[in-house]
Amino acid sequence: MSETGSEPLRVGALGAARITPTALIRPTRENPEVVVTAVAARDPRRGREYARRHGVAKVHDSYEALLADPDVDAVYNPLPNGLHGRWTLAALAAGKHVLCEKPFTANAEEAREVAGAAVASGLVVMEAFHYRYHPLALRMEEILDSGELGTLRHVETAVCFPLPSFSDIRYDYGLAGGAMMDAGCYAVHMARLFGGREPEVVSARAKLRGPRIDRAMTARLRFPGGHTGVVRASLWSSSLARISVRVVGSRGILSALNPMAPQYWHRLTVRVAGGKRVERFARRPTYAYQLDAFAASVRRGAPVLTPPEDAVATMSVIDAAYLAAGLPLRVPS
Repeated sequence: MSETGSEPLRVGALGAARITPTALIRPTRENPEVVVTAVAARDPRRGREYARRHGVAKVHDSYEALLADPDVDAVYNPLPNGLHGRWTLAALAAGKHVLCEKPFTANAEEAREVAGAAVASGLVVMEAFHYRYHPLALRMEEILDSGELGTLRHVETAVCFPLPSFSDIRYDYGLAGGAMMDAGCYAVHMARLFGGREPEVVSARAKLRGPRIDRAMTARLRFPGGHTGVVRASLWSSSLARISVRVVGSRGILSALNPMAPQYWHRLTVRVAGGKRVERFARRPTYAYQLDAFAASVRRGAPVLTPPEDAVATMSVIDAAYLAAGLPLRVPS
C-alpha cells in the first residue's frame, strides 16, 4: 500500500537503541520525506533523555502507546532479535508500516508468520539490510548478472568483528542471540544475493560461548546450479575483523572488502582475462539509501529489495546452519 502526500512520513522508534541514531535519526536530516516524531522506552527517564539528545519531540512510556499514536505512520523496530517478530506483528495490527532490523525474526517459522501478516495488511515491511541499497551492492549484482565472470563456481562471504563484551544481548540465547544470527545474517544474505539461487547447508561448525550460543560459525553451502559456498560469521574468534565477499566464476573473480558499510572504507576488485580493475563509490551512508528506499516504497509504491519473503529465505538458511552445527534453533522471546 502506497501513500501519497506532501507531509513527511512520520516514524516512531521502538526502544532507545544505540543503532537508531545511525540507522534512522541522522539519515532523516537529509531526507525531507521522513521525520522521527516519537520514541518509546520502558524506562521513561531514559526515554526523555534519549529524545532530548536526538531531537525527538514525543516520548511514549510503552511500545503499545507508540503503536496507538495516530501521529505515527511507520515504526522502526531495532529491538533484540527475539522481539522483532512480536512487535512487527503488533505494528502491522496497528496499521503501521515497518522497517525492522535484521535478523527479521528468531527463526524461519516466525518469519513466515510475519510475512503472511505483512501480505495480508498491504503495508510496507522492509528488513533493514542497509548494505543492499548501496550502489556498491547494486553494482556487484549488475556485474554478476552481466555474465562477465562466466559460470559461477564458488561464493565466499564473511562478517567477523570483535565483540568481547560477553554480557551483550547478542550472546543471550533467550533473546535469540548468536554469531550466526547477528553477524551471520549479513553473510548469509550476501551469499544468497551473490550466489544467484537459494543454497542448501551441507555442513556447519560452531565455536561456542555457551551450550546454546555460537561465538563463531562456518557453514558450507551448495547451490542448485552446482557451485559451492562458504559463510563465515564471528563475534569472537581468531578472525577478529573480516567483512568480505568473493565470487569465483569460470572467467574471473569478483571480490569486495567491506560491502556491509562501504561509507567507512571499501574496495571492489574484478579480475578477468583482460586484466584487473578497481571500482570505488561515494561515501554516502548505506542507511541513507535504505531510508530513501523505505520512504519511496511507502509514498510511491517503489519495490522493496529486502521484503519479508526474502527474510524467510535468509532465516531458513540460518536455521539449517544451526541444526547442522548441532545447536538448537533460536526461539522468540
